[in-house]
Amino acid sequence: MRRQFFLFFTTFFLFLAFSSARTLEKDVNQRVTAGSLQQVTSFGSNPSGTLMYIYVPKKLSAKPGIVVAIHYCTGTAQAYYTGSPYAQLAEQYGFIVIYPQSPYSGTCWDVSSQASLTHNGGGDSNSIANMVTWTISQYDADTSKVFVTGSSSGAMMTNVMAATYPELFKAATVYSGVGAGCFYSASNQVDAWNSSCAEGHVISNPSVWAGIAESMYSGYSGPRPRMQIYHGSADTTLYPQNYHETCKQWAGVFGYNYDAPQSTFANTPQANYQTTNWGPNLQGIFATGVGHTVPIHGAQDMEWFGF
Repeated sequence: MRRQFFLFFTTFFLFLAFSSARTLEKDVNQRVTAGSLQQVTSFGSNPSGTLMYIYVPKKLSAKPGIVVAIHYCTGTAQAYYTGSPYAQLAEQYGFIVIYPQSPYSGTCWDVSSQASLTHNGGGDSNSIANMVTWTISQYDADTSKVFVTGSSSGAMMTNVMAATYPELFKAATVYSGVGAGCFYSASNQVDAWNSSCAEGHVISNPSVWAGIAESMYSGYSGPRPRMQIYHGSADTTLYPQNYHETCKQWAGVFGYNYDAPQSTFANTPQANYQTTNWGPNLQGIFATGVGHTVPIHGAQDMEWFGF
């Protein structure tokens, strides 16, 4: 009997020790200083070597939402943290902001290689998706409040994330990008520049564009994120035709008639901006006289995301 008790308590305390170690491990990972930008160096598989930075607000919600905010070419996580309103909005609404940082010289994003344009393909999109799942797990985040946004190259990656990981995101806002797959590299080059796309020469119809986006997660038939597309009429980096091609893509994905939008509003959300709604899942905002890139509209983002 004494031996049985000894074995029981030994097993019991080993179990407690193991459980405590696992809890401590998770608690240590969660100890990101609130109210400042912090790097996370271990968030699971990181096939492309993308860096992860995170902002946890001082006023964190019990089950927080998540906004993934993706920087532009030449930018960094720090630059997008200081130059965008998401950290301040996080304090107001209690969500967490993930700021990925490109691993490449020039810090553009890989929106050209087959790896990044494929679900679980091992590119930048895969690394960013793993940042999201890590954050959901560590902070018990609300999976119905996970969103993605970005500017310029980050806007291109936002479209790619919506196509490759539609199951993760509920909505997206795209500031001056190109459609998912438009920067595709025939030579499978990572982080390639595509002048034909950038200059607005890649023109197709909604069904073709939709097929490109849908092929990035073959067999997926679940819900897709609501898409809000901003672009400027005077953009000479990613020409304005890319606005129309991006809207065609998502109109095709959602089954909307691109040529017959439901509504169009002039001077919305501000003077010289025109807002077009194709349906509840797609809104385009074309800014007359605005170059590259359209300034971030934080309040409109929060409304689109449902905060």
